[in-house]
Amino acid sequence: MKICGIICEFNPFHNGHAYVLEWARELSGCESIVCIMSGSFTQRGDICVVNKYLRAKHAVLGGADCVLELPSAFSVAPAEIFASGAVKILSSIPELDTLAFGCEDGDEEDFFKAAKLLIEENEAFKTALKVKLSEGESYIKSYAFAFKSIGGDVALLSKPNNTLGVEYAKAVLRTGKNIKLLPIRRVGAGYGDGELKRNFSSASAIRSNLTSPLVKQNVPNFVFGDLVDFTEETKRYNDYLRLMLSRTTAENLTGIYGCNDGIENALKSLQRLSYGKIISAATSKRFSSSRIKRILCANFLEIYTTDCEEFLSSDLYLSPLAVKKESADKVLSALAKSTYPVLTCGSDEKKLCAAAAKCKEQDDFSYLQWQQITNKPPVNKMIIV
Repeated sequence: MKICGIICEFNPFHNGHAYVLEWARELSGCESIVCIMSGSFTQRGDICVVNKYLRAKHAVLGGADCVLELPSAFSVAPAEIFASGAVKILSSIPELDTLAFGCEDGDEEDFFKAAKLLIEENEAFKTALKVKLSEGESYIKSYAFAFKSIGGDVALLSKPNNTLGVEYAKAVLRTGKNIKLLPIRRVGAGYGDGELKRNFSSASAIRSNLTSPLVKQNVPNFVFGDLVDFTEETKRYNDYLRLMLSRTTAENLTGIYGCNDGIENALKSLQRLSYGKIISAATSKRFSSSRIKRILCANFLEIYTTDCEEFLSSDLYLSPLAVKKESADKVLSALAKSTYPVLTCGSDEKKLCAAAAKCKEQDDFSYLQWQQITNKPPVNKMIIV
């Protein structure tokens, strides 16, 4: 059986996600789609607006055969680590044939070419990037300059989904395995577009307008019934982030990915401000608001660089959140061929090495924090849809 993998957040699952799943199955020629999805918090430092098991259920109802959890150590990390962790786990499945992802433009050759350039010219790229940053240029523009300086096509990296696609390609190349890439053009609103559209709005717009009747046009009916006003939960989460910032030290903050070059001191100096003002004041050309939010989230969840590096170099696990009933036997049998244990019951965790057990403990801790913030009824076992 050939498997098509998809790396995702589905926060929440919407029409655009269903579109990608539909075309991934059609164009890949694979028999099954296995997603690996962030659990309770996301790469932009946001709290997920729906329980991870329900989001996984939505994905299965929307076209996936199985949804695995992406460990929180990778889900709340810069794009390179996010991609590396996800590809590491997916590529442990022998029958993984293709990795599909949404993008603004570009084909498989474009993404692999860009990835090879960045891997082969890593030091030259880093030097050019450092020079531009030292001149006070923004990170995005500095990154584009450095990529162009090693012969890259800047247009490919001018949009966020394309940038993430290049990170997927880099991670695939580093596995040394013959995994195809399947870029699928996004439809509707762009990434991060905060305005609700008629059918294909961004997840950001949907999260910001959960009580709007227009949301119903942008998500499947089985998702809409599980969406509720998340305003109070978001405020509570932001308060938790401020509290944990006040309880840590600048030195401790430097142990988090991306918290360097003085931003740790800046954040500590801002700790008495409201959450929104902290983000606004700390954001600059060098430090995007997403990066600041991610640092605060990682601090709250106690996710550190040393942990992520340990997990990336260790055997891990496959943790299914939901599986399609009709294909459960075949898919779970395929997952069982992985070099990592498949966690379908509590006793399976006894198979984990020390690093994997530590990684799983972080996942459990993150989910507990999500439950405490949201006061939602707990769901704690794989869902068969």
